[in-house]
Parts: sequence; C-alpha cells; structure tokens
Amino acid sequence: MALLTNVLTQVFITLISVAGVYVLTGLTGMFSLGQAAFMAIGSYASGIFVVKLGMPLVPAIILAVLLAVVVGYLIGYPVVRLRRDYISLVTLGFGEAIAALLTRMTSLTGGASGFTGIPRRTTLAIAAVSAILAVALVAFFKSSKYGRQCIALRGDELAAKAMGINVIRVKMTAFLLSVALTAYSGCLYAFYMTYVDPNGFDWKKSADWVIMVFFGGVNSLTGSTLGAFILSALPQVLRGLQNYRYVIYAVLVLLIINFKPSGLLGEWELTPRNIKRTWNGLRAKLSGKAGKKEGH
Repeated sequence: MALLTNVLTQVFITLISVAGVYVLTGLTGMFSLGQAAFMAIGSYASGIFVVKLGMPLVPAIILAVLLAVVVGYLIGYPVVRLRRDYISLVTLGFGEAIAALLTRMTSLTGGASGFTGIPRRTTLAIAAVSAILAVALVAFFKSSKYGRQCIALRGDELAAKAMGINVIRVKMTAFLLSVALTAYSGCLYAFYMTYVDPNGFDWKKSADWVIMVFFGGVNSLTGSTLGAFILSALPQVLRGLQNYRYVIYAVLVLLIINFKPSGLLGEWELTPRNIKRTWNGLRAKLSGKAGKKEGH
C-alpha cells in the first residue's frame, strides 16, 4: 500500500509538470529543455522560505511560484522571439546554469549535497487534487481565446500574425503558465521528498516530460496525461529496470513513431461529445458484426 501511495503521489506531481510542458509544446510548438530548472526554483525557494525563514507553507509556495514566474519572464522575454530550434538550445543553457548555480551556493542550498530538512507536507490527496486542477486549468486555457491563438501560431506563425494575433504576447502567456505549473510541481516535490539536490533537475528530466507529451499525443491533453501516467509510473513499478529507463523510453517512442506517429490518442480529447461519438461508433461496429453473423 505504501509503495502504491508513493508511486501515485510522484505520478501526480509529474503530471502537473507535463501539463505545463503540454501548454508550451502541444499548444505553441515550442520546445524547452530547461523546464526542470523552474521545478528546481520552486523546490528550493519554497524549501528555503519554510526551513530557513520560517514562513507558513502556503505563502511560501505562492512566493516560490511567483519567483519562478519572474525568472521565467526575464528568460522568456527574449526567448519567445527566437526560432523554435533556438528556443530549445537557450532553455537548455539556462537549465544547466541554474543547476550549476544551485551547486555553488553551498551556504544557501546545500550545494552538491542537496538541501535537507524540508518537512513532509505533500500527501497523495494534495498531489491528486493539484494534478486534477492543473489539467482542468490547461483544458480551460486550450479552449480559451489564448489557446486557440496558440494552436493557430503553432500551425503557421506568419499566418497568425497576418490574422492580427499578437504572437509574442500569446507565446509569453503560454510560457509563463507553463513555468507556474512546473514551479508548483517543484514545491509539491520538495515537500514530499523532504530533500532536493541539483542533479534531480537536469535537462534529462525536461526531456522526459517532452517524451511523455509526444508519447500520449502532442495534440491531445488527454493523451499527454495518459503518457505521463504510463511513463512516470513504469520506472517506479519496475524498479529493477531503473537503469534501463531511457532504453525502455527509446523503444516505446520508436514504436509510437512507427505505428502511431501522432501519439497514443492523436488529437482525441476526453470530452462528453467525443465519448458519445466513440461509444456510438463501437455500437455500430458491434451491431454490424452481429448482423453479419446472423446473415451467415
């Protein structure tokens, strides 16, 4: 039971970060290999506020998320003006810089040894509710004016500009929402693990989240959520294969690319209309098969 609780809690925390990556990659088409750095900012800042400054938990988390958003704005303001391939390179450099900075600030962050003494406050219920609210927020954003504009510029940025869409503002809005979600997941992570270190927030973690989005379906929030559940739970369940995680990921991604290039769910979303349409399709197929059998 304890193992299941641990697995589910970490899966829900990961799901919040993946929801943020979906906003960035799935909606706008931007790739960031430095998203884990914002998770690190949320983790360390909230932990320092509580442990060293004695702040209550909720204000500490709010300030940590706001701090990450401010840093995200300073990084995103020039980054969103770049081409998509350059964005991934710049964010990669930013992520590595944050990891190096956390390692060097020994007196404040504990350096390479990590930051300890964080009280455990994150529970399975808190992580689950937070994940549900994060996915609901992203779903609302996708259906909003900004979400539709994100999808438009993802398809053709020049055409979006010609239609009067403020591309820079829309991309910045999506980037900051992604940062806020990732930073919040970092806060939950710190107060669940009770310990954080710079090595846990390198570019590989950012790449993991991108892989999860593509695995489930880069055009589907439901698919990205499913991908996060599968790929984040798999290493936890198969602990004996922890060292082969990236081999398993590579095999799964290759299978998806070859047999389902748009991801597990493609563009399908879990909405009442789609559920009804899928159910009616299944009923029609079953009725057709039953009719053929009776005819024989």
